[in-house]
Amino acid sequence: MPAQAGSAATRCHAGNAREANHAFTLQRRLAFASARNSGKLTGLKTLVVIGRFVFALAAFVLAVLAGVLFATVITANGATWLHFVQIGLLIVCCVWLAWGFNTAVAGIFFSRAHKRRRAGVLPAVSRNRTAILMPVYNEDAGAVMARVAAMLEGLRRIRRLAGFDFFVLSDSTRADCVDEERRTVFEVAGALETGTHLYYRHREKNTNRKAGNVAEFVTQQGGAYEYMLVLDADSLMRPETMVEMVARMDDDQELALLQTQPLIINRSTIFGRALQFSAALYSPFFSRGIAALQGREGPFWGHNAIIRIRAFAQSCGLPHLPGVPPFGGHILSHDFVEAALLAREGWKVRVEPDLEGSFEEAPSNLIEYAKRDRRWCQGNLQHGLLIGAPRLSFWSRVAMICGIMAYAASPIWLMFLIVSMLDPILATAPNYFPTDSLFPVFPRPETGKALLLLLGIFTLLLLPKTLIAFRTALSHRAKRFGGGIAVLMGATCELILTSALAPIMMLFQSKAVAEILMARDSGWPSTDRDDEGLPLSTAFAASWWMVIAGAVLLSTTFIYATNLFLWMLPIGLPLVVSPFFISLTGNPALGRIAQRLSIFATPFEIAPEPVILASYAWRDRLARSASTLSSLRRDSQPGPTLTVAQG
Repeated sequence: MPAQAGSAATRCHAGNAREANHAFTLQRRLAFASARNSGKLTGLKTLVVIGRFVFALAAFVLAVLAGVLFATVITANGATWLHFVQIGLLIVCCVWLAWGFNTAVAGIFFSRAHKRRRAGVLPAVSRNRTAILMPVYNEDAGAVMARVAAMLEGLRRIRRLAGFDFFVLSDSTRADCVDEERRTVFEVAGALETGTHLYYRHREKNTNRKAGNVAEFVTQQGGAYEYMLVLDADSLMRPETMVEMVARMDDDQELALLQTQPLIINRSTIFGRALQFSAALYSPFFSRGIAALQGREGPFWGHNAIIRIRAFAQSCGLPHLPGVPPFGGHILSHDFVEAALLAREGWKVRVEPDLEGSFEEAPSNLIEYAKRDRRWCQGNLQHGLLIGAPRLSFWSRVAMICGIMAYAASPIWLMFLIVSMLDPILATAPNYFPTDSLFPVFPRPETGKALLLLLGIFTLLLLPKTLIAFRTALSHRAKRFGGGIAVLMGATCELILTSALAPIMMLFQSKAVAEILMARDSGWPSTDRDDEGLPLSTAFAASWWMVIAGAVLLSTTFIYATNLFLWMLPIGLPLVVSPFFISLTGNPALGRIAQRLSIFATPFEIAPEPVILASYAWRDRLARSASTLSSLRRDSQPGPTLTVAQG
């Protein structure tokens, strides 16, 4: 059934697919060449260019304004070299803050959603076939195949399964994982009688990791299909959404990649529930801002996206970077690069957040999150070698820079805090913190500017989420989250939690950047997505150095700059208690208490979609069969031999 049937199906379809597409491919190339040579921008492109210019200019103006205010305050009684370092670091940080602020504002006020079809109305049946790819790497096979089975069932329920085939593409290196993958694939195929729509392939060598896994499918089976819907091992999608994605690809022959906004489900720890609440509440707005800004040069996040196979095959051959890891070798964050390569060849790459019903899971505790983040950090920093690649569009280069800044911002903030601490220690005059005042006292003409600067930074940090929370709480969308009060309560708790976790994440990301700069490779560790809790010993082993850093920060402040001590507590205290904090936020029991109190409630928890409920049922079914099989294997083993002595 699995591998052999897949090869037969490919041979059956590949020749006709290549032949039918040859003429169209030639026409596309000629059209793109003509468009590039003409050099004329359409009205829409002109608006996008103007919008990007205004967006970037606003970010830089806000950052420079913050830098000028800060410089005026700290140099009121003279300037030192530390002041100039502080000003430079603050401007860089504020550019990044303003960039995120502008993205949220664009998503709230200026973006337009795709015109939706009427509820319950499916597009016409597509003439093109779609392969749904599920790459796996040492995952929980039962959980993976439960999601595959739920999607298979859903497509058959709406009578659209004929246009889709599922491919479980295994890169697993553990023999027990491979055995369980094969067993569950055969069990699902037999139970649903969908052997002709479900295929399994295991690679002995996982060359180039996930990118190589997908590339191998494209070169060996891709000719049989017009599109591939690329998922992750934790992905789940509403069948109607899959059908709609195919329809949008059919409607726009220039569209090479259509990215959805995956939302997080199935988390029970405090940390995981906060992630899924934040994703459900805020991500659609930020994604609409990204869509408005990036236009036809949008992002690819590596999963829950549909891709035109011919365009991908023609454009997205990935090179190996010169040198050795972490900067050389295989490109870890391949998705950013593949989006840029498609845009370079004139294809459209778009994100459309109105495509609901796209889900994923996420790490349930901060340790697993940081482990995955470490790999992403290394992949994004590799893009520094690719920004100058020939023929990339300007905005693709900007997207790569933004990806680098997503991790570089943490060590920059850390350096700013360190320099700010050194300033009052090394330069004892002037003293902005007199003994009779908790709050800073600046020379009178500068006090207003200092307060304005603080207000501006807090606005960049808090205003977007505040606007989104109140907009949701006062709209009909609030019912999906359990009501307006539940939205505001969840948003407040999420703000408190993320503020407390911010110093810990800053140090995790700063450590990751430092390790990469010291040539330490992260590899490609598998992700543990189970909500089984996090022992204090595990949390301490991962964060003991943060305890030391927090203790040094607070003790140094108390000794050398006592009046700054209370201002440093929001940073130093979470670091000192980080093992306890990480363990508690990774505790599913506390998460269940929060769930009973409707804290961090999401629409998919209050009213789960049919495909989510189906995945739960299939997970229980596959777990029972695995348990039964394990019992049978134990019972079939021969027992100990009893020897009786003869007298």
